[in-house]
Amino acid sequence: MSTAEAGQTEVEVAIVGAGMAGTTLATVLGQAGRKVALIDPHRVHHDEFRAEKIGMDQMLLFEKLGLDATVKRLVTSTTDTHVFRLGQLFAHEKKSEFTFSYGALINGLRDALPPQVPLTVGKVTEISTGPDRQRLVLADGSVINARLLVVATGHGEAVRRAVGVERVEQSKAHSLSMGFDLAISPREFAYQSATCYGRRAADRVAYISIFPLGNKMRANMFVYRTVAEPWTRAFRQDPQKMLCELMPEIAALCGNFEVASPVEVRQVSLNTTQGHRRDGVVFIGDAFCTTCPTPGVGIGRVMTDVDQLHSVHIPRWLETPGMAADKINAFYDDPVKVATDEDGMRVSYYAKSITIETGLEWRVRRLRNNTARRLMIIGRKMRHLGQRQAPVANMQ
Repeated sequence: MSTAEAGQTEVEVAIVGAGMAGTTLATVLGQAGRKVALIDPHRVHHDEFRAEKIGMDQMLLFEKLGLDATVKRLVTSTTDTHVFRLGQLFAHEKKSEFTFSYGALINGLRDALPPQVPLTVGKVTEISTGPDRQRLVLADGSVINARLLVVATGHGEAVRRAVGVERVEQSKAHSLSMGFDLAISPREFAYQSATCYGRRAADRVAYISIFPLGNKMRANMFVYRTVAEPWTRAFRQDPQKMLCELMPEIAALCGNFEVASPVEVRQVSLNTTQGHRRDGVVFIGDAFCTTCPTPGVGIGRVMTDVDQLHSVHIPRWLETPGMAADKINAFYDDPVKVATDEDGMRVSYYAKSITIETGLEWRVRRLRNNTARRLMIIGRKMRHLGQRQAPVANMQ
């Protein structure tokens, strides 16, 4: 970065918001030799209940960006998951997953920022955008001038309003994520990790995922309810009782679901953005659209935005003068980005409908799926029974 005059910084790209999207984009752009300013109101990201697990497909996106070594130092790795459906063990999956505390992950990514991309701690109070230059004024009076402004503020509204872009609510209070620690230790738990799906549409429970996080067992539960309803209040008051009633089949494996921390909740609405096709500024990650965490595609969608911007669009944009809307629109129309966003919305709606909808179509789908699962469970039990009886038959 260079200083044109006292209090004025000149960069190629200014990124507001040092969460997952903003920090990773600043890192890869800085490593590529770009002049970048990364701005956030807080030096240390606060402890926040958000995503706490990713799969190998998302880790491969970090690997593609050269960030996998950093991320792997900040996560707990698992390779083994037992899946329960219809109250019975349904599958034993061998797959790599990675668990983390969101705040710790973001702070670890910030600590790994290249030296040439320091985190600027400050609140943006004024924004001017145009086809050539973008001007940001911080609360301390300092000014950052950039060719491109990237808004990566997640659910924050201040910068969005300053730019004049509107958030559009597609599905209000779409789902509720709940997170808590279990009293049982990873060593005492029967499996490395477990996933148990809800059994009845009336329960409005998608699933609970139980996994090791450092030296503790963590649980994430995804339900289609709201923060204010009596069910949620009752769950927060006595989660052990309600979990034992909802999922008795794995209660004993969890020490009867003894909970060792307060229940954290996060209400999620599905949102998109309107009026974003404008000169000089691009919205990414949750600042652009918000999907449901239940299908587990959110971080993949965010990292796809980062990858496409870093590897395709920003290098092209900076090659020629200006930063008019026609340049920016190439990102919003990018087939890879469009497909990822549309798929995220599609699976968000589908996961809810297949779990709770009571219309004939969805009842038939659930019946079909559950019948197939019951047959698979019966088939596995018969195979196991045959394997146990085979030695006896051979002796005869």
